[in-house]
Amino acid sequence: MPSQPTQQIPGVYHRKIGDIVVTTISDGYLDGNLEVMRNVDVEKARRILQDAFRPARRTSVNTFLIHSKGRIAIVDTGSGNYLQPTAGHVQRNLAAAGIDPKSIDTVLLTHMHPDHSAGLTDMSNGQRLFPNAELVMHENEQAYWFDDGEMSKVDERARQLYFGAGREQVEPYRERTRLFRDGEVFPGVTAVPSLGHTPGHTAYLIASDNDQLMIWGDTVHVPEVQTAFPEAGMAFDTDLAAAAASRKRMFDRVSADGVLIAGMHLHFPAFSRLARRGDAYALYPEAWVHNLA
Repeated sequence: MPSQPTQQIPGVYHRKIGDIVVTTISDGYLDGNLEVMRNVDVEKARRILQDAFRPARRTSVNTFLIHSKGRIAIVDTGSGNYLQPTAGHVQRNLAAAGIDPKSIDTVLLTHMHPDHSAGLTDMSNGQRLFPNAELVMHENEQAYWFDDGEMSKVDERARQLYFGAGREQVEPYRERTRLFRDGEVFPGVTAVPSLGHTPGHTAYLIASDNDQLMIWGDTVHVPEVQTAFPEAGMAFDTDLAAAAASRKRMFDRVSADGVLIAGMHLHFPAFSRLARRGDAYALYPEAWVHNLA
């Protein structure tokens, strides 16, 4: 008798943006509770998820490859071995996509939380997992997470999981790190600072021909709830009010302009549209396509 499957096929999905190809590489997912949400009634949030047939806070973790002008960048690197065993699958899924990490010449970080930067380095030996890549991020990120004064203000868990893990992962790239404030950071890719979730949290706008894609980073963590209640934030927002303001600006921008979006915590493969619905918004995942031509 043939054995039954026990694992999913690796998570890889391609999307053309003009002459650029963007590939979602799934890192997996993380499960958690709703008590980490802020500025929203937890029972209302729970009902929204139940009505959407999502009874738990299951958070997708996505990264994105950008194939542009003969170069390859990756936006974020996943969670490595720092978090739950349901995540940390970027390297496996890169192999499934036929991508050698040595061929990636740029790592664009949205920010330095462990589900985004903890896949930079092999924690067992300190070796870079993207050995030929330049590390690129907003100047506020490095300044904040390497600030001992800021680290002294947080509890032990945050010191280890955020400050400690971030420093450990980024340090091997110190001699090949490029910091920015805004502007073009990779061919066809413009940084869109969206500060608040962290001091240097950044979205990336990809544009080619008449097509655009906004990779909006951690604009949302619980899509169904935060599109219904844009003021809803997370306990791990560095500045809750600034994060909410950035989220609302981003929502207004992409919904008004009809820009295709992708996010690190939108459900795989993440490509979606956002539409305004009164004081709230609705998220519409894009239909899958099989051919890129």
